[in-house]
Amino acid sequence: MAKVISTLFISADGVADINPDWHFPYFDENMGRAVGEDYDTADVLLIGRETYDSFAGAWPDREAAGGDDAPFAKQLGDVRKVVVSRQPLEFSWRNSELIKGDLLDAVTSLKADAGIRGILIPGSISVVQQLLAAGLVDELRLLVHPVAARKGRRLFDDGEAPYHLRMTATEAFPTGVIRVIYSPTEAPTKVGYDEVKDQVPGGK
Repeated sequence: MAKVISTLFISADGVADINPDWHFPYFDENMGRAVGEDYDTADVLLIGRETYDSFAGAWPDREAAGGDDAPFAKQLGDVRKVVVSRQPLEFSWRNSELIKGDLLDAVTSLKADAGIRGILIPGSISVVQQLLAAGLVDELRLLVHPVAARKGRRLFDDGEAPYHLRMTATEAFPTGVIRVIYSPTEAPTKVGYDEVKDQVPGGK
């Protein structure tokens, strides 16, 4: 089964709707490496309409300009891009297609496709939220910035049941950014205060 991986820039207070004012000051070679590693996992990019419009409005021109970011822009252009949208779209960026049918059914089919190694979701908060709720996300790769954004869309929406996560990797950058990789996991055994009171300071 192909892995579904969500990669997000996120603030310390959980805002994943990035603002360039608090994002770019922390972007260094370490973050660039981490982003490259995330994209190297993917045969398919799964992106929402807003993310697609942002990417398609910038990366083709950057590829054509031939600057320092042109190789990455070419990588984005070459990869298959599946776009989640309720509206019909006309695509100008190569290798782009509209998702077929229901989101959850389509992602389940992509995961089962033997020719696909990995499905990466950059940004696209609403898509990630829907797939988390359906149990279809295999990894959350977060680049946590040392800033409280205080406004903007958060990754985790309000809901009845908590999402339990298992940390599989973490790395701290000199900028204060923390890269953390989580995998969804089962809830731990229920424990109350009586079971942990011997762990409090001074406990026996």
